[in-house]
Amino acid sequence: MYYDADPTCEAFVDEVYLRAGRATGRAMLERALADGVDAVPDAPGSLRALFADIEQEPAWLDRDIVERGARAFRRYGAAVFRFAGAITLEGYSESSVAKPLAFTGAYAGASTRHRFLETVAFWIAVSEPGGLRPGAAGRASALRVRVMHVFVRRKLLAHPDWNVDAWGVPISQGDALLTLMGGSFAPGLAMHALGYLPSREDIVAMMHFWRYVGHLMGVRPRWYPSSLVEAAQLAFVTTVKAARRSGDDGRMLCQAYATAFAPDPDEPLVKRLRAELEHRIHLGYTRLFVTARTYKANQLPPAGLWVLAPLLASPVIATTELLRRAIPPLEDVIDRAARARRARWFTRHMGDRAAEYQPVEQLTR
Repeated sequence: MYYDADPTCEAFVDEVYLRAGRATGRAMLERALADGVDAVPDAPGSLRALFADIEQEPAWLDRDIVERGARAFRRYGAAVFRFAGAITLEGYSESSVAKPLAFTGAYAGASTRHRFLETVAFWIAVSEPGGLRPGAAGRASALRVRVMHVFVRRKLLAHPDWNVDAWGVPISQGDALLTLMGGSFAPGLAMHALGYLPSREDIVAMMHFWRYVGHLMGVRPRWYPSSLVEAAQLAFVTTVKAARRSGDDGRMLCQAYATAFAPDPDEPLVKRLRAELEHRIHLGYTRLFVTARTYKANQLPPAGLWVLAPLLASPVIATTELLRRAIPPLEDVIDRAARARRARWFTRHMGDRAAEYQPVEQLTR
């Protein structure tokens, strides 16, 4: 799967984006998303094939389970954003994950925070109620990200330093599969530490939900876990096969993420203090969920007692979870509250900027 990519979307990018130009390709995609592919004048066959690909529902799809999985994911609020960001640092030890980001400079320096928040915008859009239905914002975001990934893949494969034999194709089906597990199976188990109590059925539903998100993004792995046991086996194999050879590139990415929310010394005092608090909580999540080996190898800053910060609310969260299970009408109330909390968190950090999902113009090396 490390050598599998996305031929359907690649055909569209090759025919339109790389021949007629990015502006033409983007306009064509947005018109098709808004009004349907028939509304695009002289729509090329590659665009029609791309939309046929996402409009044909896979045989395994159960939309009720998708909605249950999205709800289970929403229940974590903003905590799952910090968790998912932290465990990504384990992936940065692998060249297949780190090298695309290092070559593009997408997660370096000041851009790290904004790129992470763009990813959060994507997580929010796809997990909103009905977010993956035709015409929904999440479905559109999934297709925009799919096109962006192909564009980046094409650029990297043309780079003389990209080692296909060692790293596979950039943004491969193999790494994409592990990313889907990072949003479903991993938080389903690990975030029990914070007081969340999803059932086994909830976790399997999250796996189903992320499988469909991946399907819309062109992620079609040759095999996908169908149970918690199979997901755990995949996690074990992933750990065993790890090469951990990304070197300085992986270290740079880890360090950039760990300091992404550090305060700007030029900001007013009140904003600086708020930013410092967020930075410390961010660092606490990172230290809690990143293995000691990875933390030390990448020379990440000490978190001190802030490693306990994510755990402070666990009694309240666990109590809420128990009440949710015991009193079904509370489910909707808790869901609305979780959605509101994560929306406030996102707005506080992103402000009025919109997620653009644009590939970088030039590689940094």
